[in-house]
Amino acid sequence: MDELDILKKDWKQQEATLPKLSYNEIYKMLWKKSSSIVRWIFIISILELLFWGVLNILLSDGEFWKRMEIIHLKEFTVGVYILSYAITFYFIYRFYRNYKKISSTDDAATLMKNILTTRKTVKYYVGFIIISTALTSLVYAYFTIFHHAATTEVTDPAKYSFSITQWLVLTAAIIFSLAIFLGLLWLFYRLIYGILLKRLNKNYKDLKNLEE
Repeated sequence: MDELDILKKDWKQQEATLPKLSYNEIYKMLWKKSSSIVRWIFIISILELLFWGVLNILLSDGEFWKRMEIIHLKEFTVGVYILSYAITFYFIYRFYRNYKKISSTDDAATLMKNILTTRKTVKYYVGFIIISTALTSLVYAYFTIFHHAATTEVTDPAKYSFSITQWLVLTAAIIFSLAIFLGLLWLFYRLIYGILLKRLNKNYKDLKNLEE
């Protein structure tokens, strides 16, 4: 008998002394873990909403709205706030619904389905944030550039007359800066929700193996 066979024999002897979990016990463990993860996703989304809400209140002073009016973005900004908060509340509601569904799940097949739904909801939420941030940033950049003279005391109009090369350089710089910002934002959400989604995916795989 070689060394590998000896190790296998010892392992089998140890395995016989270990307590064996039933199907229901394993399912309950995975169910509790999944419910806890989805609850944290729901809690984090609320904390995130409060954070951005407080930050917007602090930054949106009279000077800010005056500047937005000058560059013709006051109504647009109000619309963005209303739409973004409405969509964010919708996703928070979805997170809550996903949590309630998983909390009341009583079979592995339904739990697996709810886990997949939750993962899709989080991905759609992060995608919404990245895409909406990109679009609104481009709009603000465009109006800020073309109405810059209105926010500055112009002494030499020639300074605001750009050549095609200068426009291309400026556009490339804006796109590059925006790409870096969006990359950092994606990493931020990847760090916050990625760990939870990874654990949720592991639970899904364990449930799948349990059903096979």
